[in-house]
Amino acid sequence: MFAERLRDIAVTAAVFGFFASSWFGWAQEAPPPAWRKPLITGTVVSYAALVAGALLAWRHWHDGTVFDADTSRTFGIVVGVEVVAAAFGAAVLAVRHHREWMPGWIAFVVGLHLFPVASLIRYPAVHVVAALVTVAAVVAVPVARSRSITLSAVVGAATGGVLLAAALFSFTVAAFGH
Repeated sequence: MFAERLRDIAVTAAVFGFFASSWFGWAQEAPPPAWRKPLITGTVVSYAALVAGALLAWRHWHDGTVFDADTSRTFGIVVGVEVVAAAFGAAVLAVRHHREWMPGWIAFVVGLHLFPVASLIRYPAVHVVAALVTVAAVVAVPVARSRSITLSAVVGAATGGVLLAAALFSFTVAAFGH
């Protein structure tokens, strides 16, 4: 369930903390008024996870990583494919005047790209994150429609919540359980 290297777990906490804050931020585009404080709290806690993970990664920087020349190249390709797919889908949605669907599409792409990332960094728990983000992206659409809430609020809160939980889990494992 855990990655092989403490540094990689700590970096994962920092990265997930950063992206959780971004998703909570996107959720604040037009959420129901009652969601504002929890979304702001999620953003603040996400930044704390980012900082804590980064400090722990820095402390263990020389402990090693699974990244070598091959892994780094493959990781770059996976992220490149993710960015191109997200951008292409967002462009298609914009041209078709469906910008409101962009958060769902991007979360879906993010979720899918985490599957190969989990394998690359040898951190099986990231497969769970990948599945939850992908499901959140799909489920957010009917939930947003049925409750007349913006898709950005629903998918942003769900994706931010999953990534924050993963950041806190990774930090806890790196700091206390590895």
